[in-house]
Amino acid sequence: MKVYDEKHIKNIVLLGAPKAGKTLLAEDMIFEAGIVHRRGTIEAQNTVSDFHEIEHERGNSVFATSLHTEWQDYKINIIDTPGFDDFIGEMISSVRVADTCVLVINAQHGVEVGTNLIWDYIDRYKKPTIFAINQVDHPKGDFDAALGELKQSFGNAVTQVQYPYNPGEGFNAIIDLLKMVMYKFPVDGGKPKKLPIPDDEKERANILHNELVEKAAENDEKLMEKYFEQGTLDEDEMRQGLKLGMIHHDLFPVFCMSAKKNMGSGRMMGFIDNVAPTALEAKPEKNSAGQDLPYDPAKPTVLFVFKTHLEPNLGKLSFFKVISGEINAGSELINSQTGATEKIHQLFIMDGKNRTPVEKLVTGDIGATLKLKDTYTNQTLRAKGYEVTIQPIEFPEPRIRTAIVALSKNDDEKIGEVLSKIHQEDPTLQVEYSKELKQLILSAQGELHLAVCKWYLENVYKLHIRFETPRISYRETIRRPAIASYRHKKQSGGAGQFGEVHMKIEPYFEGMPEPEEYNVRGKEVIDLPWGGRLAFYNCIVGGVIDMRFIPSILKGVMEKMEEGPISGSRVRDVRVCVFDGKMHAVDSNDISFKIAGMMAFKDAFMRAEPQLLEPIYDVEVFLPEEVMGEVMGDLQTRRALIMGMDSNGQHQVIKARVPLAELDRYSTALRSLTQGRARFHQQLAEYAPVPHEIQQQVAKATQELEVV
Repeated sequence: MKVYDEKHIKNIVLLGAPKAGKTLLAEDMIFEAGIVHRRGTIEAQNTVSDFHEIEHERGNSVFATSLHTEWQDYKINIIDTPGFDDFIGEMISSVRVADTCVLVINAQHGVEVGTNLIWDYIDRYKKPTIFAINQVDHPKGDFDAALGELKQSFGNAVTQVQYPYNPGEGFNAIIDLLKMVMYKFPVDGGKPKKLPIPDDEKERANILHNELVEKAAENDEKLMEKYFEQGTLDEDEMRQGLKLGMIHHDLFPVFCMSAKKNMGSGRMMGFIDNVAPTALEAKPEKNSAGQDLPYDPAKPTVLFVFKTHLEPNLGKLSFFKVISGEINAGSELINSQTGATEKIHQLFIMDGKNRTPVEKLVTGDIGATLKLKDTYTNQTLRAKGYEVTIQPIEFPEPRIRTAIVALSKNDDEKIGEVLSKIHQEDPTLQVEYSKELKQLILSAQGELHLAVCKWYLENVYKLHIRFETPRISYRETIRRPAIASYRHKKQSGGAGQFGEVHMKIEPYFEGMPEPEEYNVRGKEVIDLPWGGRLAFYNCIVGGVIDMRFIPSILKGVMEKMEEGPISGSRVRDVRVCVFDGKMHAVDSNDISFKIAGMMAFKDAFMRAEPQLLEPIYDVEVFLPEEVMGEVMGDLQTRRALIMGMDSNGQHQVIKARVPLAELDRYSTALRSLTQGRARFHQQLAEYAPVPHEIQQQVAKATQELEVV
């Protein structure tokens, strides 16, 4: 294929809520450019971007897919992304490497919750953005309403470049405010005729054209001066002003189209060619220190790996963007994070599952390579001697978790290994074995995310599993002081074991007064790895316990705190004063005092009104106003404490504190309640006492588990 220089490469990402029409728009773009000779459809399962078997099964995009098109001497790299926020990792990594974001808006629904979620990441990276209002041919589509919502949500930077002449089922014409012509499409879409703007639309078009000229002029002092002098700008000057506005994130052009009918995509591609910035013109990347790292063809080679995909019969496919220099097949590069040397055996341009080999890729281009040994998503490959690391993508924390169990014990080890591979491919999916819960915990972005993971395990890796409700990481503490003692005595011929420990335990809190009833000989305040503190006091007088055994008593206490007496959960916020005991000149040893300390602590703990604490999460739900009642009612059934309500653009925000035990599968329930129009995020806030009846239930369940 033709080799394009860095000034003629544009990188765009198609983003939008589910069913906005991103995949069909991508299909239009590559069809218009002649990359494919027949447009695929979702129903026929023959689109270029949705090619995975699971995407065919589900009928929606699951992975971000790279494609390319060539339009009027420019190469446009396209990344088509999923719409469901379960796959937010695919969207974020794609936004990171795109030079322009095309946010596709469904004319039926306007600005959706999913739109706002995506915008958070576009805005974080300050990416140039085009709004494409799609489905203006739908009977329920409303271009003007969607445009109004865009302006209300994203401000006056939303700038109209087009509008549909005849929206609805008869849609076949667009008024273009930059070129001031009407594009009229044939019945089956494709290349339109350029016609004069009808007389009945001239007044409206002129008003909107003047607004567009003014918006373009605002972004450059020279253009503003010329606009004041002449009252207008020519088309090239408008393009210059629009480009500057996009680069500065101060102007968001709006287009209209019907991807289903192939009407409007060609004009948007022309705008991308002529106005959207190249990587060289866009904002620079950042290095690991947060400093600007401009795209520069004169610098040594640097690649940023933004996506990894494991194909069972192909191996590891790594997608990258060239940040500086150029990359040739056969090059050797250094992984900045690991120091490993990687040889780039092959270079590809990807179009869905199709790979086109190329000899080199230049600065700003996006490509892929096979079988890198030690390089994964978020890592930097660089030329030898050029010390640079690209700032990694920050992926969101998971919102749903489940315990995962192999149906066959022979698969236990394999599951952990395979899930580690899947995590390398998708960093938003996390896996860990919890020693505390004694479960393998899989954390994801939502129910769909879990379903895709399960599909991969069963269909690709032939591992059969089931999901279980994960246990809750409770904590235990006490509500009042208590004293206990324990004598450990064991005689088994020869030297025996003997140790006796007397201790007082109390609830610990910051700034509590020192114990007055004992002489403190030593004090240690330990920040516990699981949160909270242990204050351990040595109050032994008269040498009844030798100093060398005090650390053993502490070790016994710590071991019991790792598995508390009520539920086996970890203990926190306790003060322990060891004030008396006995030892034997021959039989006392470390193990004796460790056991005595452990058992004395357990006995005292059960006398000190033990209290079970549960994790409480701050939860923010973003939702349309019309479903607030249902969501509020559901939260109240989950023992939620409503902390407040707020508004965020078109949507409302409910802030609540909810016990983790009540958040199991909450993302599924929320999607069902709101038809997928709400989203939420959660963050650990505190540990708080559980109600008495729940403490009894947990304690009983723990006892039954121990019996089994």
